[in-house]
Amino acid sequence: MDFKLSESNLEIQKLARDFAQNRIAPVVMKYDETSEFPWEIAKELGEMGFMGIMFPEEYEGSNLSILDYAIIVEEISRADSSVGLTVASHNGLCTNHIYTFSNEELKKKYIPDLASGRKLGAWGLTENVSGSDAAGMATTAVKEGDYYILNGSKNFITQGGVGETAVVTAITDKSKGAKGISAFIVEKGFEGFSVGKKENKLGMRASDTCELIFDNCKVPAANLIGKEGEGFKQCMQILDGGRISIAALSVGIAQAALDHSIKYAKQRKQFGKSLSEFQGIQFKIAEMTTEVEAARLLTYKAAILRDEGKDFKFAASLAKYYASEIACKATNEAVQIHGGYGFIKEFPVEKLYRDVKLTTIGEGTSEVQKMIMARNLVEMY
Repeated sequence: MDFKLSESNLEIQKLARDFAQNRIAPVVMKYDETSEFPWEIAKELGEMGFMGIMFPEEYEGSNLSILDYAIIVEEISRADSSVGLTVASHNGLCTNHIYTFSNEELKKKYIPDLASGRKLGAWGLTENVSGSDAAGMATTAVKEGDYYILNGSKNFITQGGVGETAVVTAITDKSKGAKGISAFIVEKGFEGFSVGKKENKLGMRASDTCELIFDNCKVPAANLIGKEGEGFKQCMQILDGGRISIAALSVGIAQAALDHSIKYAKQRKQFGKSLSEFQGIQFKIAEMTTEVEAARLLTYKAAILRDEGKDFKFAASLAKYYASEIACKATNEAVQIHGGYGFIKEFPVEKLYRDVKLTTIGEGTSEVQKMIMARNLVEMY
């Protein structure tokens, strides 16, 4: 077993790291304070090929691996997880859903604009009545001639306000439960489709999060993804892959917490010596380092399994669960190491502490990941 990244992986890592540290890091707090979406950065990411990471060149994608995808999300999130979340959700949710389950006509129509970054994508599953219980949604879609008429709303939708193309789920046959849910491609500008309130969030404030509203929204029947009743199953498969990116995002935050902690511990002096000379601080840093490295290995394993076409569901849940939990722990320790300075916005760990909590919630909570892992373990034995 070779734990080394390939030359190609390392080149991608350097490209992402240099962009993150030189272009994103200097403006992180500006966007955090204003909750403004970083349009220029998103445009540049598109030009770099980072908005269509794992999609074929025929659709204007970069044709990179899932491991490359994890590396890119990790490095960008190390500078700003808001931007990391934009890259992760745009690639892994909306664009990937269309690429994986749509017919060729829809792929050619929508993916080039998404993969190139000319347009941003949103993915609408969650509602105010259904979070972890995704099948409990209330949004409906009724076919009328050449259109489906959608009514309902979606909550907490990443890129909901800035995205021009959205994959949205709705009930087409209530009597069938989860098997009566279908997925559609909805464009901004469709009659009856509007954006509701923008959420004022604790963290990841530069990532756009809005409500989507469907009031007799007319969606062409041709925009049905796959067949009626396949939407929920499609979404569950998309979430399996999405968990790899959230694990990578978590690793990026945890690594940033570790970076800043070591830097501060070496500079800060108390009782005539640097914090890094105190055993208590050394132990914290050693534990953080071990956990970050373990999380990274779990994440890369899940990515490699997916690249190899093997069953990665258990590995993805394991990586997402562990990486998000240790990221929370790492940011907590980072604030503690910084003491009072960890509580003010002049030091980066304050923002990391706010940002990280979403990682244990999005793409399935930690509790949901444990349920998935337990069910898989029972089946294995």
